[in-house]
Amino acid sequence: KEMVKLVKSEAEDGKIAIRNIRRDSNEVLKKLLKDKTISEDDERRAQDDVQKLTDKFVAEVDKLVAEKEKEILTV
Repeated sequence: KEMVKLVKSEAEDGKIAIRNIRRDSNEVLKKLLKDKTISEDDERRAQDDVQKLTDKFVAEVDKLVAEKEKEILTV
């Protein structure tokens, strides 16, 4: 059970890192919009893409945690 807690803790750290990357990406997009390097439509599209990638990788982390938890508890 301690190993499962450790796995979940590491997974949460991974998800936090993913969300931090999303935040940094969105800040870059806002700066580009402010500098008029990209249009509002491009910024919105890029934010949607970043969110889709964030959701995909968070789901991947959750899937890996579930598999590892099952593996640990089976032993």
